[in-house]
Formats: sequence, structure tokens, C-alpha cells
Amino acid sequence: MGKVTGFLEIDRRDRRYQPAADRIRAYREFVIPLSEEGTRDQAARCMDCGIPYCHNGCPVNNQIPDWNDLVYNGDWQEALRNLHSTNNFPEFTGRICPAPCEAACTLNIQDMPVTIKTIECAIIDRGFEMGWVKPEPPSKTSGKSVAVIGAGPAGLACAQQLARAGHEVHVYEKNAHPGGLLRYGIPDFKMEKTHVARRVAQMEAEGVVFHCNVHVGTELPISELLERHDAIALSGGAEKPRDLPIPGRELDGVHFAMQFLPQQNRRVSDEPLGNVKPILAGGKHVIVIGGGDTGSDCIGTSIRQGALSVTQLEIMPKPPVRENKALTWPDWPLKLRTSSSQEEGAERDFSVMTQKFTGEDGRVTHLHCNRVDEKMKPVEGSEFVLKADLVLLAMGFLGPVTDGMVKDLDLKLDPRGNVLADTVHYQSSNEKVFACGDMRRGQSLVVWAIREGRQCARAVDEYLMGETVLPR
Repeated sequence: MGKVTGFLEIDRRDRRYQPAADRIRAYREFVIPLSEEGTRDQAARCMDCGIPYCHNGCPVNNQIPDWNDLVYNGDWQEALRNLHSTNNFPEFTGRICPAPCEAACTLNIQDMPVTIKTIECAIIDRGFEMGWVKPEPPSKTSGKSVAVIGAGPAGLACAQQLARAGHEVHVYEKNAHPGGLLRYGIPDFKMEKTHVARRVAQMEAEGVVFHCNVHVGTELPISELLERHDAIALSGGAEKPRDLPIPGRELDGVHFAMQFLPQQNRRVSDEPLGNVKPILAGGKHVIVIGGGDTGSDCIGTSIRQGALSVTQLEIMPKPPVRENKALTWPDWPLKLRTSSSQEEGAERDFSVMTQKFTGEDGRVTHLHCNRVDEKMKPVEGSEFVLKADLVLLAMGFLGPVTDGMVKDLDLKLDPRGNVLADTVHYQSSNEKVFACGDMRRGQSLVVWAIREGRQCARAVDEYLMGETVLPR
């Protein structure tokens, strides 16, 4: 490493946020980057630890110590090349990945991990600023055609890799623009959509053809794509939400998170909402059921829309503030995490089960809840009632929607309802059809989606050509 004693001499310092009172007034990103000198200092903290556990913590296997050393030595362009060798879209992961690499960092034993995510974001942002990120069209074409269905991070990564291998790639997306949850789920205050748009432009310059507003399996039969293309990669995500089938579920004002979040993203992007009823939190008491990232996104969006109050309910018990390092490191620990949106003014409550919704004139007005014990059993006498004008269900996703193309292809599913395919060949029960991302593994992280898209592209290339030079 460039500075072997850096971790002893330099304290951890990360990006800061704009004050909550300022940032809730807009849907813009509010993270304040470190200076170039500050980023280089943080890169200098990467220690010569012998076994870089960060490699195992990172699903795309970023060569983290290598580009930390390059940043420390001021070779930003080579750091960018190294970063792109394992990750097609570091500007996505540098903003919305939870950074399992930092949890696995050796310095995390003392709660002072290297600011890996911040350095990654600085490398790619500098790359775009300096004009180093350019289209990489193939030097020769293969004559083979591939359809990628779903333009989320898995589909985008798969398509880019296949295009660079020389294949004719067509991406089919049911929404008006590519990006999947990056565009329609993640709020703009966490990641502005210009980051997605410029990658799409790069991919188009590399030869990828995007077909938007095309719902395969509904408007376009999957049988036509089977005839038209030499291989198909399914990357449609896991869009089947977990419901809460309790009394009062039918009341107006009770919605899935993914009915609420895409509407605001479309408003910010000046995209028509279509023929749907607007869901707005302004002037309302909002209850978010579910304690994960999607629930957090609902909180930040509700606060920006002018909610009177926001309460987040989680059925699981409150995690410890600090994990037991001896038991968890270098794995991802269960501990209490507070997101930027939760810091903006939400009340959080744990070990809470909602028993029923009640309302007036067909609209929800209250939640009836009780406490649960460690075995998720109701605690006698713990009942309480919460006022609610808007309830957002953010309890995760059960798997891909199987009606339509999956059903029409008669693909085998795994026990969890995902498309059955392994992580070597990514091939479904139809040898011409491959699957990756959340559609194959279930609800997961953007960094896992990118990994699977890259690996699926390698499998498709090998299937078509008999050999491949694409990395895993």
C-alpha cells in the first residue's frame, strides 16, 4: 500500500449531509462529497491487511485495495479503469449500496472501516467530470442477437457486457424509460435520474437498442422474441409485493409502497402519471409498515410532500445499537441503522403487529396494533390505536410476477417462486432463456443485480459462441 501506516495516522471521515431542514425542500441529492485531498487521505487508510475481506463483502468483487492505493497516489484514471473492470455502474453503488464491503473491512473490527463507498463514488464522479467515461463499442460483431427483458441494474449490466462482446442487444422495458427500480423506485434525493440517463446514452452509443413502453408477455408475446433472437435474458426483477391481508385492507388510503414511490419519481421527471389515482402524503398522518430501505424511501418522500406526521412500524424487535464483532465480522451484521430519511423526522416503533384497519366513508382513519414477543406472538393487553390517513405497505417482495412471459415460457421455479437457474450457467429450464437479478435470486441489492447481470452475460456469450472472454 502507498501509506502503510495511514490507518494509524488518519481518522475515518465520511461524506456529510446537508441539514435536514434544507434538504427536505427538494428532491435533489444532498450528500456533500469529500474534497480530493480528503478522499486521498481516506484511501490512505486502507491497510495492508494480508487478507482483504472487503473482496468477499463486495458481491461484484471490486478490487478495493488496488483502487484505494491508486487514489492515494493520485492515479485517478487507472483507479477508474480498475473499478470498471468489476462494476459497470459504480455511480449507482456509490450512492445506494449499503456497503457490505465496509462491514467486512478489517478496520471495522474497531468500528472505523475505510470509507470504501465514498471513494468508489468519488472515482466514478471524477471520471465523468473529466470525460474519461466513454462508449466502448465492440471491434467486431458476432452476428448473434440477444433480447434482455427488463432494464433494471441486472438487465443494464447484462446488456452492456453482451454488446461489448459484439452481440446485437435489444432491451425490452415496460416503463417509459430504462432503469427499473433505479428510476421508478429509488427517490431522486437518493439518486438523481441523470446518472441512469447518461449510462443509457453510453449503452446506445455502444449499440444497445432500447424498446420502452413494451410489456413483454402482455403487449408483445414472448414467443415472438424466441423466434427473433438467439437467446433471451430475463431480468424483470421481483415485483410481487408482500401484502397485509387483514380486515380493512380494502379501504382507500392503504397502498403498496411501489404504488406510491413511482408516482413521485414520475412527477420529478415530468413524466405523465397515466390513468392512476394520485397518492399524496401532504397534510396527512402517514404510517409506513416495514422497516427496510423501501420503507425509508416512503418516509423521505412523505416528508417532502408535506406529511403532518410519519410513523414507521416494524414487526421485528429493535436490533442492538452495536453488533458483537466476535460473532458477526466480516459478515453483514444485524444492528440498528438510521437512514437519512428516518433522521428527517419519522417516529419508529418495533415489535408491532397491525391487526386491522378501520375507517370512515370507505377511507382509512386508524390502525389497530399490538406488541409482539420474540416469537411474533401478540402480547396480551398491549393493544393500541394509531391515527392514519395514508398507509404504505413496504414489507418486501415475494418474487417475480409469473403471470405473462414466465408462465407462457412454462419455466421451472425454485421453492421461493423465482425463475430456476444456477449461478454458473444462469440457464432456465428452457436452454435458450437465461435469468438473472431479482427474477432469479429474489429481492436483493443493486450490487447483487449488477453482479448477476455480468455473470449472466458471460453465460449467454459462452452459450452463443462456445467460449467467452467476459469476466465473471
